[in-house]
Amino acid sequence: MQSMHICIFEDHLYTNFFPLVYFRPVFDLRCGALTLREKIEALFPRTRVILYMRSFLFDYFEVQHPASKINCLPEGDAWFINGRILADENLVKLIHQHKNVSTAYYQQDIIVAAYIKKLDILRYNQVLQSGVITPSTFKGIPREPLTCRMVNYHWELMNSTADEIENDFKYVRKFRKQFQRVNPRQAGVHFVNKKHISIGKNSSIMPGVVLDASQGPIILGKNVRIMPNVVIEGPVYIGDDSVIKIGAKIYHGTSIGNHCKIGGEVESSTVLSYSNKQHDGYLGHSYLGSWINIGAGTNTSDLKNTYGTIKVTINGINIDTNSQFVGLIMGDHSKTGITTMFNSGTIVGASCNVYGSGFQPKLLPSFSWGEPGSFREYSLGKSIVTAQRMMQRRNIELTPAYEQIFRAIFSETENERRSANIK
Repeated sequence: MQSMHICIFEDHLYTNFFPLVYFRPVFDLRCGALTLREKIEALFPRTRVILYMRSFLFDYFEVQHPASKINCLPEGDAWFINGRILADENLVKLIHQHKNVSTAYYQQDIIVAAYIKKLDILRYNQVLQSGVITPSTFKGIPREPLTCRMVNYHWELMNSTADEIENDFKYVRKFRKQFQRVNPRQAGVHFVNKKHISIGKNSSIMPGVVLDASQGPIILGKNVRIMPNVVIEGPVYIGDDSVIKIGAKIYHGTSIGNHCKIGGEVESSTVLSYSNKQHDGYLGHSYLGSWINIGAGTNTSDLKNTYGTIKVTINGINIDTNSQFVGLIMGDHSKTGITTMFNSGTIVGASCNVYGSGFQPKLLPSFSWGEPGSFREYSLGKSIVTAQRMMQRRNIELTPAYEQIFRAIFSETENERRSANIK
């Protein structure tokens, strides 16, 4: 395996994950303690990895991840792995037992994985450099069926988070050496099932905190600050440099990224890095992108009064999630005003600013500004300036490459705003 390349790719169904994947490839979405990409890398820690993503993301990610190879051809034989896989030991078994012959593995009509010999790879040079692999990319390569765990929509990430924190627990402890020993006698802190609690170095836990890992592990990254009277019920993951505010209630199945500030009540939700929900209010069965700010008293509904399954609109199609619990999906750089309310199954695009009384629309296009019944277009220039100010607060530069992503998204979503009569 040391000489093998692993190529993690986006496929054509990345659009099912809008607006979360406007600013990132689908395999950089978090599900549990790790991203989809990190799960694959954890299974093959000594293997060279190449990332395949949409071309307009390339410049930014090349600068942000200078050690990574992006959208280039492997130097030898390679395994191509769909970035929507919830990777586990079955993937390791497939790769170790595979015969040295080019083969594409399909689940129904979706390429799950493919082993491609070097000579065959050269035939697909132009297609591979586009960054997105489709069912016809490896045309002519022998096919075999394969059953594996894959995510197809946002809510499947949320529904899998609790189990994935359990699965990721052993990898996080094995490959990240920064954890300190849990001190069960720490003044005023109550640990339940401390063997399933990992606390990163330089993290601080104030008196009155309860860490209850009886139903699943709790993983705290480095430099995490848990303020007084917080209750955390595992399985839960909290990333490096994040702060959990006084009296917060964090329930099972919650995953919080790096540099976040979280307060109030959060259940079965994922919050990506650099987003804030500091105040009281309920966030349930929701998935928030990065650089989001949730205003005080903002609440999400995640259950219908009829207890029926929740429908969500994706790419213009109304889809039954077959789930009773789905809250808010919100794209990067969006904001809410105080006491904002969201109905179950609501999708808010990237770079939106929403406020006002009553429930927000269940589908709000990117770059929208306003309140129910009165939305207008959030100009690209003002949006970029706001993002720049927010990022400067964390000493992060909004680079020209990142600005180009803003511009690409604004152009790509223009028809959505026109269709919603947002001008």
